[in-house]
Parts: sequence; structure tokens; C-alpha cells
Amino acid sequence: MDNDVSAGSSISTLGHLALGLTLLAFGLGHADVIDGVTASDAVSLATYVGGVALFVAGLLALRDRDAATGTAFSALGALWFTWGVTAGDRVSDNAAGLFMLLFALVALSLTLGAAGGGKLTQGTYGLFFVSLVLLAIAGFAGNDALAKAGGWFAVVAGAASWYGATAALAHWPTSLPRRAAGRGVTATG
Repeated sequence: MDNDVSAGSSISTLGHLALGLTLLAFGLGHADVIDGVTASDAVSLATYVGGVALFVAGLLALRDRDAATGTAFSALGALWFTWGVTAGDRVSDNAAGLFMLLFALVALSLTLGAAGGGKLTQGTYGLFFVSLVLLAIAGFAGNDALAKAGGWFAVVAGAASWYGATAALAHWPTSLPRRAAGRGVTATG
């Protein structure tokens, strides 16, 4: 593994920790993995850690002229805060599906915009995009199986975000070594 790990900024690390924890709680609730724990149990964490902390991290990144991180964390903070205050029986299934679909577009933009920012960051946003699309369809169709699948995609996205932040703090590797072209198994005859 490559031990050349970029520590990134402390704002980015904090934001990815907050995003990772929020995605894990949100995803585990939707995946229905822990008996008695649902997505609505993640509301407080989503509102304050995912919403407020990410939004503040986004503003701090924008202040530091880090437009990509600032935009991502501010947008994701708005998503989590809005979801946290409207989750549950406060909106119809179709309204919740529309909310997920609209923020899936934000996640898609973040995925495409993170092409130069590292595979873990891009992977996190990409997996979150898939999660939101599945949850949107589940909301429109009332399909619990799709909601569970969307929850699992959020869990994996949360794990990727958490690992990326932890790797930056602990100086762990974030990529696998590349093989040189033409160097592989050769046939002997």
C-alpha cells in the first residue's frame, strides 16, 4: 500500500468525520440492521453533526478559499439539517422521495466535481448518490427492499468517508500501489 498519505486540511478531516458518522447512522437505520433502530433514530445526529457541523465546516473551508470542500460540506450540511427537521411523518412518502431525488442531484454534482480530489472522496459522494436514488425510488414506490439497499449504500459511503478522515489523522494509506505497465505474470513455456 502507498504510505504517502495527504493529511488534507483539518477542516476537511472534521467534515469527513461528521459526514461519515452521519451516513453510518442514516444508512444503518434504513438498512434495518440493528433491531429497533430506524432511520428516524438518526435525526438528532443528522441535524446537529451532519447538518450544523458540516455546514460550519463548509463555511470555514470557503473562508480558507477551498471552494470544492466548502461547497460540498455546506450543501451536505443543508441536506442533513433539512432531512433532520422533516424526517418521519412530517412529510408524505412522495415528498420524501422528491427530497432524496433532488439531493441525489447534489451528490452527483459533488461526485463529478471531486474527480481530482481523491478516490475516497469521490467514492463517498458516488455511493451516497446511489443511496439517495434508491431511497427516492423506494419513497415513490413504497418499496422497503429498495430502502434497505439504499441504506447499505449509505453505510458503505459512511465507512469510506470515516476511513478517509481517519487515514488523514493516522497517516494511513488511502490507495493501493500501482503495478507498472507490462509487469505481471508471464507465461513460461
